[in-house]
Amino acid sequence: MKLAIVGGGSTYTPELIDGFARLRDTLPIAELVLVDPAADRLELIAGLARRIFARQGHGARVSTATEVAAGVQGADAVLLQLRVGGQAARNEDETWPLECGCVGQETTGAGGLAKALRTVPVVLDIAEQVRLANPDAWIVDFTNPVGIVTRALQTAGHKAVGLCNVAIGFQRKFAAHLGVDPELVRLDHVGLNHLTWERGVTLLDAPGAAGGREVLPELLDGFGEQIAEDLHLPLPVIRRLGVVPSYYLRYFYQHDQVVEELRSKGSRAAEVAEIERQLLEMYADPALDTKPELLGKRGGAFYSEAAVQLISALLGTGGATGVQVVNTRNDGVLPFLPDDAVIEVPAEVGPGGVRPLPQRPVEPLYAGLIAGVTAYEQLALEAALKGGRERVFDALLAHPLVGQLDLADRLTDRLIAHNRTHLSWA
Repeated sequence: MKLAIVGGGSTYTPELIDGFARLRDTLPIAELVLVDPAADRLELIAGLARRIFARQGHGARVSTATEVAAGVQGADAVLLQLRVGGQAARNEDETWPLECGCVGQETTGAGGLAKALRTVPVVLDIAEQVRLANPDAWIVDFTNPVGIVTRALQTAGHKAVGLCNVAIGFQRKFAAHLGVDPELVRLDHVGLNHLTWERGVTLLDAPGAAGGREVLPELLDGFGEQIAEDLHLPLPVIRRLGVVPSYYLRYFYQHDQVVEELRSKGSRAAEVAEIERQLLEMYADPALDTKPELLGKRGGAFYSEAAVQLISALLGTGGATGVQVVNTRNDGVLPFLPDDAVIEVPAEVGPGGVRPLPQRPVEPLYAGLIAGVTAYEQLALEAALKGGRERVFDALLAHPLVGQLDLADRLTDRLIAHNRTHLSWA
């Protein structure tokens, strides 16, 4: 099996390599190609990847390519993990919205829209190169904002699915609280990428078994304080709702409080940039053959395990088929959304593709926000594909975190000014 990682020069790549090495029986990789235009950084990451594989007795060949078309030739799956504009652009996404009293964040609000506008055209160009070089390859998107990027890929007819680590993160934390194997924990996970709620948690008798016992009330009673602390949300609110929101819901539920907090500290982008600087120094050490502990502070916990499970199921290797939480086309699963909306729910995944599982009706408290953000994502995709100030303004006006004429107008001007070099129409 051959895999390609576009954005393989990322400091995050060793996390994936570690997962591929540990879980080689599930995902038997013969060749891994790291694709990135930054040749010097690419060779640094590739060197560490080879040492990690060697230490763990994995026989995969690691090669590199600076051009997408060359790197994806013959690949069974192509992973996308890129950041257009790097941490510098992210830093701007996280700062200029604060000037208008809005959350500065790379995947939601005005900053998230800026990232989508920069990213979608680049990803679609890469995907077209994948289709020309290898039309049977699966595209697995880790690139944020995952929901919008995956919708762009699927709308363009690509064989694509999106993946996020929020669900597997909850699964692992809940399993740790319960003292059980993570494979015995099944989530009732519903919503959009970075806008989800755990409406139930089932403890299974055996991995993949039917039935099981609902344990969410038990988790909230016994571990509510830890859960609330992880989410930075008030425990009484979580207990009253009876669900566990993703931590991204705080941007909606406590928007103004978050803005004040963000104004009083440095950006996450600046923090990550310093972590990346230190990681690159570590990666250059020819004696290093494991992922450094510092990488855990980079973000993306459990992504490698989620990626292995998903790719293995799609390609039919290692028996890892079954139910996984992914980002995929709605197709009526949430009837209040368009069929072509991309939702994040449990789905049956196998060599035949991805089929989202039926969902019980979504409560109005969550359905209203899901519908509003879906409308924004549709407008954001139109702005990314067609450009134009009016389309950017419309998307911002539709976003539940903006929704005011003067505010959307000011944010539009700032977005375009800070991203002009990345927007061909600006």
